[in-house]
Amino acid sequence: MSDLFSPFQRLGLKLLNHQFCRTLMIVSLLFLTSSCASWLQPTLQQDIVEIQAGEYKLDKDHAVLLFKINHMGFSSYVGRLNAFDVSLNFDPNDIENANIEAVIDMRSIDVNNPDFAATLRGTAWLNTESFPQAVFRSVSVEKIDNEQLRVQGDLTFLGVTKPVTMDAKLNGAANNPLTRIYTMGFTANLRFKRADFGLKKFIPIVGDEVEIEIHSEFQRR
Repeated sequence: MSDLFSPFQRLGLKLLNHQFCRTLMIVSLLFLTSSCASWLQPTLQQDIVEIQAGEYKLDKDHAVLLFKINHMGFSSYVGRLNAFDVSLNFDPNDIENANIEAVIDMRSIDVNNPDFAATLRGTAWLNTESFPQAVFRSVSVEKIDNEQLRVQGDLTFLGVTKPVTMDAKLNGAANNPLTRIYTMGFTANLRFKRADFGLKKFIPIVGDEVEIEIHSEFQRR
């Protein structure tokens, strides 16, 4: 009788060995992947005064610009501006004279609704045919603490230029192990009243205050 079942026993052992080897291989791959991921994580410098001086360009593959505006008190209406560029000239020993310029293509507005985006691009709202760009240029920069900067600047929007304040937080800086380029990341917020720039449509049903939120990485040239 034992001879009758021996082929099945051998088959069972083979299956167990195969399953064991497969499990061992998966665990090994997961371990190697985890080890590689840890190796790729850079050690970030998070003190502004330790950042390398120089000119920086925006890494457009790792940047997003959002806008938020109150909608009837129910919610914040959130959209994106998909095409923008930022240049930064920075020296940690001369922070006050750091230079920041952002140029935003207003035609790139994206609210996840193509028809409404077309309406917003029209003359009743953003009038992007006459004013295709909005521009922010820094005037002065103040260091608040090791991670925070306050940037006073001029915003040109709908052909009107007004002073605004932008708060920026350093997320960290290091050599990117993938690109081998010195990179730093910032999160920035800016608020302004659209009525100051002549855009008063539907206030207060649609809020007057607009919040701009930028998440960005910069590469040293």
